[in-house]
Amino acid sequence: MKASTDGAAEGRTRDSVSRLLLRHGPSTAATLGERLGLSPAAVRRHLDAMLAEGLVTYREVSARGRGRGRPARVFALTDTARLHCGEHAYDELASEAIRYLAENGGPRTVTDFAEHRVTGFENRHRDRVARAGGPAGRVEALAMALTDEGYAASAHTLGTGGQLCQHHCPVAHVAAEFPQLCEAETRAFARMLGTHVQRLATIARGDEVCTTHVPAAADTNVTGTTPEPGRKYA
Repeated sequence: MKASTDGAAEGRTRDSVSRLLLRHGPSTAATLGERLGLSPAAVRRHLDAMLAEGLVTYREVSARGRGRGRPARVFALTDTARLHCGEHAYDELASEAIRYLAENGGPRTVTDFAEHRVTGFENRHRDRVARAGGPAGRVEALAMALTDEGYAASAHTLGTGGQLCQHHCPVAHVAAEFPQLCEAETRAFARMLGTHVQRLATIARGDEVCTTHVPAAADTNVTGTTPEPGRKYA
């Protein structure tokens, strides 16, 4: 749990660094530290990680007024990082739009929107999953369909059935505020697989992976369940 919390905190700090670089342009670690209330050394640690991931680049400039000291590094966002910041902007726009629906049409409109969103996925991949054969084959086919849609999914066989893992969620930021998106997706999985499924974890709730358990025996009840707060995947 602590490792997960620390990782989330570091992610938020790096997001803050990205926003500052986007807003103020190229900056030194010292300048970023002043704006974030962190030491230059702490900021440099984050910048080094972002540099390794290709999110920032730097140039060296003379340290004027500091005698013959070492040149200062001025960091800037790469095109990849700028695109990532743009995705955050779209997340905020999507959240605002759904919030407007909820405020003006009531909670039911959010559920209706979530169902409408997953209907497209079902229509595109229903036959593909149905043709896959047995339960294990259908879970594998569903994982491949999700991967094609950007969810980086994988399927695993367990003694109690199958497990579907989504290692990436393009809408996690929005789903954190509107769990109806996850709930509708779970119900869609149940319909496509023809069995009850149980959601054990979601990225939107702070878990590392979205995990759905698919029981070995078919169940006539095909309504999905949402994860309990704090429950982790197996």
